[in-house]
Amino acid sequence: MPDLSDHITIVRGGGDIGSGAIWRLRRVGIRVVVTELERPLTIRRTVAFSTAVTQGSISIEGIEAVHVASPSEALEVAATGAVPVLVSPDLPDIDRSVVIDARLAKRNLGTSRDQAPFVVALGPGFTAGDDCDAIVETMRGHDLGRVIWDGPAIPNTGVPGMIGGESGKRVIHAQRNGSLIWDVEFGDVVSEGEHLGTIDGTAVQSRITGTVRGLLADGPVFEGLKIADVDPRFDPSAVDRISDKALSVGGGVLEAVLVWLTSGKS
Repeated sequence: MPDLSDHITIVRGGGDIGSGAIWRLRRVGIRVVVTELERPLTIRRTVAFSTAVTQGSISIEGIEAVHVASPSEALEVAATGAVPVLVSPDLPDIDRSVVIDARLAKRNLGTSRDQAPFVVALGPGFTAGDDCDAIVETMRGHDLGRVIWDGPAIPNTGVPGMIGGESGKRVIHAQRNGSLIWDVEFGDVVSEGEHLGTIDGTAVQSRITGTVRGLLADGPVFEGLKIADVDPRFDPSAVDRISDKALSVGGGVLEAVLVWLTSGKS
């Protein structure tokens, strides 16, 4: 078995699903560097390592992430066992074994197999064996978390996965361009039609009754952007725990990386 700490993995995107992969990799000793946007578009911020960009640091189920300013600082932090989060639209100049595209853009934003010895992508928009070495399925259902070694993931349906009997209604999108301000907090229980916040004075309302588990950070938004998630299962404790979906996808990422590391090709 190779020494896992010898290998650096760059994860592009520290949202809640990518954080499931980051958490799994870090748990077994693989050093991880996360790259993010200057203003992350994560809504499940309580369980996303991207939150370190705005808060400076975040601890998720025993794994700490900290915002760093440079690739060299990222390597120093990774060596301590923490997860460095670096604002970088491009791949940083870091010697790496693995690149994971966890941006969940539903399309390829420039990922290619020559970016690292082993390249993994999450969800639709990629073809394993072509622009990446493996894909991990992100669609809820029988294949969630499955590693795909040849061919594409399930195409994007544009419909959120079913949770607690609700699908599209649980996710809220911005109805206009403007400045978003919330009047609720993570873990609040809200009713259908309840006021959640405003975009330039226009009310944002919940479409179902449930627990607030996703809120984009206050600030500018554009029409159609996903800004909130209300969970109909009424479990406030879930707000601070990695989701079943993120853990499943993370397990697939860990499987793919370990298969590659133990195949003798690393």
